[in-house]
Amino acid sequence: MNLFELQQGSSRELQLFPHIVSTGCKKNNAIHLESFRETAVDFFRIYNIIDGKHEWRVNEENLHLYPGDTVLVLPGRKLSSSKGFLEIGALAWIHFKIESLNRTKFVPGKWSSLNESECYTIGSILLLNKSVAPSKTCEASRILASLQNELLNQGIAFHTRVNQLLDELLVVITRELAKEANPGRDFSKIFFQLEQKLRDNLARQWSVEEMAATVGMGTTLFNVRVKSYTGFTPTNYLINLRIAEAIKLLRKPGLNLTDIALDTGFCSSQHFSTTFKKLTGYTPSEFRKRNTGDT
Repeated sequence: MNLFELQQGSSRELQLFPHIVSTGCKKNNAIHLESFRETAVDFFRIYNIIDGKHEWRVNEENLHLYPGDTVLVLPGRKLSSSKGFLEIGALAWIHFKIESLNRTKFVPGKWSSLNESECYTIGSILLLNKSVAPSKTCEASRILASLQNELLNQGIAFHTRVNQLLDELLVVITRELAKEANPGRDFSKIFFQLEQKLRDNLARQWSVEEMAATVGMGTTLFNVRVKSYTGFTPTNYLINLRIAEAIKLLRKPGLNLTDIALDTGFCSSQHFSTTFKKLTGYTPSEFRKRNTGDT
């Protein structure tokens, strides 16, 4: 195990990677009181436990960590040790910046090659799942070691390779988080969370693949589970949510029909009108007139 620490601003190895705050591998051979105070920062923190047993807290969640465990701490979340100090053992880590992460958008930055759809799915899973410690994520450990090796040795095309590995690390951890959510156990709870996410962002052009990935399922299984649970395909269920929201908005006098159509995820007012009449028997204008008297 090679022990090292690279810090942005003082390590030449990170000059080409302004998004990497720090990375390294350290071994703690003695207990130092007050060596692990609670912190909350504005960047991602990923740790891989190499040796020892560690008791940490992430946003009030107690974690018991063992060799092979990987911890992901999102920006703004608190990290501390339940004992107040770093236990004896060894760990590797990487801290890196992103542009944004919120309910509707995850933007890693120009360094990432993930496309918009992939970023949205990853961001959704990160925020949807409470788990922060994918157990025994051996692949994450390997990727982190490879990334650090590229930084230290700087071989041919190391700049590209480091960023690729950082993307890969995010993908692997996200997949593990989705697996640990285990939607097969309690699909009703998972589906409720998904429905809330859909309602919060109906204007987005959701694909079935994105919806499935958000709950950590393959597209085929997701289709089967949603049809069995609701009686509708995922696409038709989403349309029903859009129409239900449109009905609420149509009952508010003065709102523009085109704005309602776009806000509820329809690509045009004509598409909105056709779908609305098919499901309700009225055009949006007819429905509004009957329910509000507004023309």
